[in-house]
Amino acid sequence: MHVVKRLWEERLGNFGIMTALLMVPVMGAAGMAVDFGRALSLRTELVGAADAAAVGAIAEKSKAVAQAMSMSGDGSVPLDTTEANRIFMSQMSGELSKLPLTVDIAIVKNNGIISSRVSFKAEMPTAFMRILGKDQVAVSGVATAVFQAPAFMDFFMLLDNTPSMGVGATPHDIKTMQEATRLGSDGKGKDANCAFACHIVSEAGVEDPKSYYNVAKNNNVTTRIDVVAAATKALMTKATDTQTVANQFRIAAYTFGKTAMDAKLFKVAGLNYNLGEVAKATDQIELMSIPKQNYNNDQQTSFDDALKGINGEIDGTPGKGTSNTDRQKIVFFVADGVGDSAKSKGCTSPKGTTNGTRCIEPIDTQACQTLKDRGIRIAVLYTTYLELPENDFYKKWVAPFQSQIATKMQECATPGFYFEVSPTEGIEKAMQTLFLKIVTSPRITS
Repeated sequence: MHVVKRLWEERLGNFGIMTALLMVPVMGAAGMAVDFGRALSLRTELVGAADAAAVGAIAEKSKAVAQAMSMSGDGSVPLDTTEANRIFMSQMSGELSKLPLTVDIAIVKNNGIISSRVSFKAEMPTAFMRILGKDQVAVSGVATAVFQAPAFMDFFMLLDNTPSMGVGATPHDIKTMQEATRLGSDGKGKDANCAFACHIVSEAGVEDPKSYYNVAKNNNVTTRIDVVAAATKALMTKATDTQTVANQFRIAAYTFGKTAMDAKLFKVAGLNYNLGEVAKATDQIELMSIPKQNYNNDQQTSFDDALKGINGEIDGTPGKGTSNTDRQKIVFFVADGVGDSAKSKGCTSPKGTTNGTRCIEPIDTQACQTLKDRGIRIAVLYTTYLELPENDFYKKWVAPFQSQIATKMQECATPGFYFEVSPTEGIEKAMQTLFLKIVTSPRITS
């Protein structure tokens, strides 16, 4: 008993004993910190690889996006995960490439938004925690990405080609035209100083050699309809270059009519994926012809009839643009904003001017509203109606409501889809600017 008591009370070797006893947990804790530090570093690298895979899986040219675009509705995108797995594994090197690793990739399409989710699980072998019986540390994470699918759109170009669009395209063209017609069509002052290139073609189809349309051509005067036709052709190239997926845009083109004797919507080109073919068809865009001066009391510009006609050309219910079978419908309306047609009930604008049943006024926006009520959007390119202080017709009939023309044209447009271009500006550039504004605008998905 005495010996045992002495051993119990002895203090000289306690430090070494305690150190030996504490060595295992101390080393285990230090090793745990090292192993967890490695695990955190590993996870950071794996998350980077997952980010790359999530983005790459739904890149613009990826198989997943192509597959999603071919779907008529929403849902999971059937996917060969090889592409995303390859992107993920390409980020792995050194120690990472040897890890036991599980990668799961899911892609979903919803209202035109394609989302990807890449999750991973890995087991990292420990170096120091084995002392505590822990041979591996689980490392996991998730990365997501979204892709706003391009909007699929059908454009219906509605181009005003009525006689007022025969005005000179620029102030220089107007001046040249007025000088060329200084003596009038009869050489005695009748219709003198005319800024409009009226296209007179008889009922038998014979063109009048004295037609101011020919005067314009012979004096290299560019008319506004000439510029609109050239701008429409150029837009086809721009639209082709702007497409991010095949068959994203379809385009049709119409004018108000080929001749005033049969003033009804004229289809320049039917709705077509092949925009090159539409561009070729724009060669048919020219000024509406009239059989003689003051034919039908000059009532050739009926916006009501033109917009009603284009409404009839647009089949079905407009979609949201989420796929090739769910296409948005846009009327791309190019006009100078002054209507001149017969209206038995009189003008709709308080400042419209009348002569019998003839009504000269800003556009009646009710026809625009009918389209918008169907879900059809209207993009309006207003080619500014020029003030012509030397022109008697302008002074008497148009000047009283000149200030309302732009306002009414903007009212016709879907909010945000209005652009005004003056004679000193480029119609081609304006048309392309408005087009890009349409195709890059946010899409309503609910």
